[in-house]
Amino acid sequence: MKAVVGVFKSRTDAEVGAAELVPLDIPRDRVTILTPHATDQELAAVPTVAAEQPGMGKAIGAVVGGAMGVAGGVGLVPMIASFLIPGVGPVLAIGVAGGVILGALGAVGGGAVGGKLEGDVFEGLPEDELYVYEDALRKGRSVVVVMADDDEADAVRSALEHAGAESIDRAREMWWVGLRDAEKEKYETDGSKFEDDERYFRCGFEAAVMHKNRERTYEQCHRELGDRYPRMHESGPFKRGFERGKEYLTTISKHQN
Repeated sequence: MKAVVGVFKSRTDAEVGAAELVPLDIPRDRVTILTPHATDQELAAVPTVAAEQPGMGKAIGAVVGGAMGVAGGVGLVPMIASFLIPGVGPVLAIGVAGGVILGALGAVGGGAVGGKLEGDVFEGLPEDELYVYEDALRKGRSVVVVMADDDEADAVRSALEHAGAESIDRAREMWWVGLRDAEKEKYETDGSKFEDDERYFRCGFEAAVMHKNRERTYEQCHRELGDRYPRMHESGPFKRGFERGKEYLTTISKHQN
């Protein structure tokens, strides 16, 4: 299976997007909605404890049977999980895979459904997309994640787009567009030409914000970076991008809601 992701402007739009999947007979336990727009009642249904790391929270057991009803006409499996994203605050995940996705985001340390679904979900959940989910949520948007078989993926993607979803590729580009001008200005303070080096710089920046690299230095990631970015990872622009990515993470962590 692979993750087909749609980014919606609001939770209501995301629920409408989920409803578009009904005619496709996608099993409801493969559909998850991530939203920063949770009610106090919904959040109260998820017991949380203080985080081990500043600015983060983790759900006890990852998911609990919740009071989630029908979302936009599609009956999602009534399981919920809650966690905190720096700069966003509490985020609600509706759907049986929610706890696993939160675990992938690094906010949940294991959980009741993790062992059961880990193989199915992580196999199709690209690690290099997770920071895009975070950015969308940080901007108040909602994310629909559908685990689809290969022969279902195109139909699912079309259904979400028909409902007004922004694709994950488009969301990634808009994330970079939002950062580009400031990074260009910073980069050119020493006379370097950003346009010439942007591809390498951006790859380094994105490498730094990937979850598996967040707690590691460039030196600690060096071998893996070489596998993923051969010939690029040792260039000056890539290293500068990596360091700027680290600074970006520090900045958003300081703006915890």
